[in-house]
Amino acid sequence: MKNLINIATGVILSLTILTSCHKLDLEVKTQLTPETFPQTDQHFIQLTGQVYVQLRQGITTDYFFMQSLSTDESIMPARGGNWYDGGRYEQHHKHTWDPDNGHVSSGWGWLSSVISKANQSLFLLKDAPESAAKTTALAEVRATRALAFFMMMDLWGNIPIVTTFGETTPPETKSRTEVFNFIEAELKEVLPNLSSVVGAATYGRPTKYTANAILAKMYLNAEVYTGTQRYNDAVAQCDAIITATGSPFALESDYKKMFFIDNGPQIKEFIFALPFDPGFSNGYLFFARYSLPRSLQAKFSLKHTPSAPMSTLPEYYANFNDPNDKRNSQWIKGPQFLFSGAPVNVSTTKKGYDQFYSGSDGATPITYQVDITPNVTLRDASRPFDAGNDEIAWNMGYRNNKFYCDSTSSNRNQNNDFPMFRYSDILLMKAEAILRGATPTQGQTALSLVNQLRAVRTTTAAWTSVTLEDLYKERCREFAWECWHRNDMIRFGKYEGAWGFKTDNDVRRRLMPIPASARVLNPKLVQNPGYN
Repeated sequence: MKNLINIATGVILSLTILTSCHKLDLEVKTQLTPETFPQTDQHFIQLTGQVYVQLRQGITTDYFFMQSLSTDESIMPARGGNWYDGGRYEQHHKHTWDPDNGHVSSGWGWLSSVISKANQSLFLLKDAPESAAKTTALAEVRATRALAFFMMMDLWGNIPIVTTFGETTPPETKSRTEVFNFIEAELKEVLPNLSSVVGAATYGRPTKYTANAILAKMYLNAEVYTGTQRYNDAVAQCDAIITATGSPFALESDYKKMFFIDNGPQIKEFIFALPFDPGFSNGYLFFARYSLPRSLQAKFSLKHTPSAPMSTLPEYYANFNDPNDKRNSQWIKGPQFLFSGAPVNVSTTKKGYDQFYSGSDGATPITYQVDITPNVTLRDASRPFDAGNDEIAWNMGYRNNKFYCDSTSSNRNQNNDFPMFRYSDILLMKAEAILRGATPTQGQTALSLVNQLRAVRTTTAAWTSVTLEDLYKERCREFAWECWHRNDMIRFGKYEGAWGFKTDNDVRRRLMPIPASARVLNPKLVQNPGYN
């Protein structure tokens, strides 16, 4: 499952040999020469591995923070000054970010690097002998580059389009519609050359169905991106996956197991996923570190103490209102118990439990059962965006354990692979497109598609009708912590709402600001409206 992480290990050395050996008046001793490398399927995987490794680098950190913390899905208040970090998390929650926000800057840099490494790989591949392996490798890299452009377009709207390796002329900003059209054309051009094989052989690399999924997501959001509806086109791309030869995809009956540390190519619901491994430093999945209460370290046998700053908001958790829904199990809430059934108890003092306790016996020892409460309150007025530095504060807000914490890891990183596109998303995207006016196909209706998913997610009776609001709530239940909620909120017109401590309703916040650091390097970049 993790082989993709290893494929780039020797790439830099190999590239150095290939690109510099002609400058040396020495006999080449290595077997890797321009005449022998790349030629095989494995050679092309090795040569392009840097692109997939780079794609993993920021997906569950900077990208996740921008996509999730800017919504009602999650919040990361400071606790005793911990995790304030210059206010970047507060800015995401309140929609007050600026061009200097650290995640905005590093997220832009990360995705730009994915595009740059893709351009480099395409440059190095162009003179390789023609073969089926080369054709597929070129298509995979271009599809990955298109995905990076899509993610940038979704966040920043108007961005440059750079497709040439080593280009020294600063690129100009292109309109969101131009970027949309470029990505669409790229994916349509490479789609016939992508593999239709689904399984370990292609896991972590884009297949035909990855391109279909990106296009479906683009068409579903086309009215947001370009002002023009493309719902029938969204349905067509979903159908390309639903009706794929051999039915390579299916809904998993065990929702929770999909996100365990041993997930991988055996998961039939994954269309495109990014492999993670705690033994490598180029890409971190830290969800347990962010979300797991500190008091549960022993229960889950973790080798590190969770930082525990992140929780959900009551507004988001309100969507989990079906007691029979299997997806409820992703949340840690209420009184806590060990797997043996014994209560999780913490020993502290009265003052340690409540820093604002004013009695003279504040140092008196107490033991209490951990109870994770739903509301997040900013209790320490002496610090910005701060819930306090006591047991009450550290137990505020229900916690997400969807990407199940990894007791096998010797550090804070996790083994859980991260899915970008799942089959359930295809079904719900098609349902939504039909609800928004697309023509039903394959004998499927919006209601039948949603009920198809719910049949494996809950034992509650099938729905007899479905509205867009129903579908929005279903997406909340299905895709928590998977980096799609901001995208959904914008499309459903909910991103300007109020939740938690957010009151900003400026529609211009649907786009992130072009980072100040990027504009210093490239003065041709045009800032988005509403930012300096």
